[in-house]
Amino acid sequence: MADDRPVRLHCFAHSGGASPFQNWTVDVGPGVVPVPVLLPGGERRPGEPRVTTHEALIADLLPHFTDVGREPYVLYGHGLGAMVALCVTRALHEAGLPGPALLAVAAWPPPPAPADLPDTRGATDDELLQRLSSRGGVPLTSDEGVWLRAALPVIRADMELAESLHAALGRPSPAGPLRTPLLVISSQENPLARDSATGDWQAWTQGPIHSRTVPGRHFFSGSHELPRLLGRACRVVRRVEAQPVPVG
Repeated sequence: MADDRPVRLHCFAHSGGASPFQNWTVDVGPGVVPVPVLLPGGERRPGEPRVTTHEALIADLLPHFTDVGREPYVLYGHGLGAMVALCVTRALHEAGLPGPALLAVAAWPPPPAPADLPDTRGATDDELLQRLSSRGGVPLTSDEGVWLRAALPVIRADMELAESLHAALGRPSPAGPLRTPLLVISSQENPLARDSATGDWQAWTQGPIHSRTVPGRHFFSGSHELPRLLGRACRVVRRVEAQPVPVG
């Protein structure tokens, strides 16, 4: 890969939006282009129904990654976005298509053990808010708590999607394990995905796995440390891919 070709960093947010990544361009640094991935019903796609099943998700997203050319790219998923990024990577692997040069996941435990989240169908709004705020360490009076209340209808749909993604990932893949390098990012104060769960991600790839920890609770995608870390990882990918292949 030519040195002046940027690595595209495709980002999946914790609730299908794009706002956490809008201001990442400066922090990721040179040679990296952040690309927020928009899900149906989210930001800038508000007129479409939200996807709540694995099948609908893959049908919507896979075409975006089947014609990305030969340049390496990176997938990053935060929270539920980690499951989305993993499912897209697995779907590409099963289709025999080139996948990401690196899969980065954060703020979500590895399947098959789902995050300890409430039953969205049976919980009232108040019960759901209290459970989510307590498990994520988010006070309801904080800015994050205000976001939770405003986003509750979206969160309900996304929790249905999370159940479907975990069920799909619990089924054996006919293509076998991934070979994609994996970067697992944890935050210091996130009870939904503690550092101790990092090693369990190893079951998902035969490629190398690395782990890093950054400050914050569950919603740390707006921090400066995270995009800087991912920018450095993308530049490593760029250097590795640029190395000549030995002949003979």
